[in-house]
Amino acid sequence: MTQRIDDYALIGDLQTAALVGRDGSIDWLCLPRFDSAACFAALLGDENNGHWRVAPKGATTCSSRRYAEDSLVLETVWETRTGSVKVVDFMPQRDKAPDVVRIVEGVSGTVEMSAVLRLRFDYGSIVPWVRRADDHRVAVAGPDSVWLRSEPPVKTWGQQFATCSSFTVGAGDKVAFVLTWHPSHEPRPELVDPFDALEQSLADWRAWAARCTYRGPYRDTVVRSLITLKALTYAPTGGIVAAPTTSLPEELGGVRNWDYRACWLRDSSLTLGALLSAGYVDEA
Repeated sequence: MTQRIDDYALIGDLQTAALVGRDGSIDWLCLPRFDSAACFAALLGDENNGHWRVAPKGATTCSSRRYAEDSLVLETVWETRTGSVKVVDFMPQRDKAPDVVRIVEGVSGTVEMSAVLRLRFDYGSIVPWVRRADDHRVAVAGPDSVWLRSEPPVKTWGQQFATCSSFTVGAGDKVAFVLTWHPSHEPRPELVDPFDALEQSLADWRAWAARCTYRGPYRDTVVRSLITLKALTYAPTGGIVAAPTTSLPEELGGVRNWDYRACWLRDSSLTLGALLSAGYVDEA
């Protein structure tokens, strides 16, 4: 890991979550659930443990980022010498299969973009077999299968056991990447429209945030904290994980090293208290 843990932003679909760094790289993602083995685990090692980076070619750190108002949709802005670009990252609340959507939108000028997808299943220990099928890149490793597509299609190639792509966006251009997981023995799940999914995700989160009954000081900060707590909820059961990560020591070289992807009673009770005080009785 080359970034501080507090440099990561959280996206999720109420069944799992991903961490996105300031360099545009998703360095942590467990599929299909919070407690599944990670397919991106650079958080615990380096890029060889799996990551997915989408950023302007040659850029190292974004110019700014924020969540779209009252949502878990992350917007990252890059200012370059030739123009500016925005990358929108989110996970739609799933119907059946989990999806990660990354939409690259040109803001001004032209920007040459680079994308590197390095899938490593089982916390970085398994390199998948990758093939082309139906305008997708398909990665399979035992029980896991991941499908990657872009809209519109962009040129992709394999390099050092990673799927790479390069493309240029101008003002108003949009290129969407969709990463979908499903069990490898089942047929490919139904495709989601990334742009429709974005509008639906924004509407879902804003509708949930609007239920907040708190009207005191720093309401925006309170709502943002509540959204984060909601993102840690496992929708099928209502269980609330303490955190989406594991194996991060309390201090470097220390022995206090826990798996927080579980419903710890103390943490859950504190979370429920916060949700109840803001009017979220259904969650309790």
